[in-house]
Amino acid sequence: MLYRSITERIEQFFEKEKKAALMVTGARQVGKTYCIREYAKQHFKYVIEINFLEMPQAVALFENATGSDDILMRISALTDIPMEKDRTMIFFDEVQECREIVTAIKFLVEEGSYRYILSGSLLGVELKDIRSVPVGYMSIYEMFPMDFFEFCKANRVSEKVLDKLKNCFEEKIPVDGLIHDRMMDLFRLYLIVGGMPAAVQRYLDTNNLNEVMQVQKGIIQLYKKDIARYDPEHKLYLEEIFQLIPSELNSKNKRFILKNLNENFKFSRYEHSFIWLKEAGVALPVYCVQEPQVPLLLSKATNLFKLFLSDVGLLAAMYADGLQIRILNKENNINFGSVYENAVAQELCAHGFEVYYFNNKKQGELDFVIEYEGEALPLEVKSGKDYTKHRALNHVLESPNYHIQNAIVFCNENIEVKDQIFYCPIYMAGFLEKRTVPEDYIYTLDLSVLQD
Repeated sequence: MLYRSITERIEQFFEKEKKAALMVTGARQVGKTYCIREYAKQHFKYVIEINFLEMPQAVALFENATGSDDILMRISALTDIPMEKDRTMIFFDEVQECREIVTAIKFLVEEGSYRYILSGSLLGVELKDIRSVPVGYMSIYEMFPMDFFEFCKANRVSEKVLDKLKNCFEEKIPVDGLIHDRMMDLFRLYLIVGGMPAAVQRYLDTNNLNEVMQVQKGIIQLYKKDIARYDPEHKLYLEEIFQLIPSELNSKNKRFILKNLNENFKFSRYEHSFIWLKEAGVALPVYCVQEPQVPLLLSKATNLFKLFLSDVGLLAAMYADGLQIRILNKENNINFGSVYENAVAQELCAHGFEVYYFNNKKQGELDFVIEYEGEALPLEVKSGKDYTKHRALNHVLESPNYHIQNAIVFCNENIEVKDQIFYCPIYMAGFLEKRTVPEDYIYTLDLSVLQD
């Protein structure tokens, strides 16, 4: 069984929330259904699964349901699994096919006999069309492909080693040379295999990268079919954009050049397609900011962006044959920058960051900028030996207008600190964690002086 961190989040949710349902969204094939099934089997005596894609009759069954009693009666008609109060989990899968059930969750939660979990793909766009999403009765978790540390655990890297690496990152001390070299080897393998569970499992079972690529190409074809099925009105634009992602990332500035789609381009014509790819979990847009200052959102330019794939392994599979071997051979004569950047973008998004980049004619371009501990944190990604050359980063750090205190350069080398710059192994990108409010963050204000 592949370790997925979201399983722990699901478990914590149902322990804490006694009167709410959970929806897990994400791209196709990221492992939503598998993780939900495993959790449900371990924590509930009975599990009822209704897949609206495989059971179209179920969609019709729920269309005109009235109230929770009617819905539960209809569910019982679909299954011979006992429905025992407090011991039954009801799992609605592929719920984008049955919008009514999303709206009805409120009534089912209020009735309170059973627990509910929902899942589906391509939900981001679909949910926008549902007017009565049950706020307060349902939480939404987004699931991503396996991140690098999940990949490490799948390859039996010990918790002890991962803890030691995290300590090196936090204390900014070099990693043992042998461990560093092996982690870099594992990271290069991750660039090829990626984080789609089926591809990872195929690698673990066979160690055959050709078979892994066949799995990846199958997923890419599945995405193309989804494009045609779910958005027939814009499918030609979508297919063009999807196919162009690798070549655009491999260009000099890595920005998505819209004129490559159409010389007479109008952003409004294609905007829906970019949104669809993002909300479907297929692509990760990284928008440009005019100033590397918090809040970054205020200077976001919606028509300037880089477009990454949701999984770096799929990106590698879409490049010309032979890239995988070149990565493993550590060839220096080709630029792996686009693949490295995709891996970092994917890692940051999976850890909850809103990711941007910065570009200025005078100062140059920063690969990424995120908000970290209340400050703007520039991130550079270097795949070659010249990792200490970063003109744009130097300009930004020297600028009195931005007041940037620190920066990170992700590279192939071991940990090193020079002035404000933290040179860090590329495989440590996942150690950047978004700070969240503690669960028991209790604050009481003394208002006695106002109450006398």
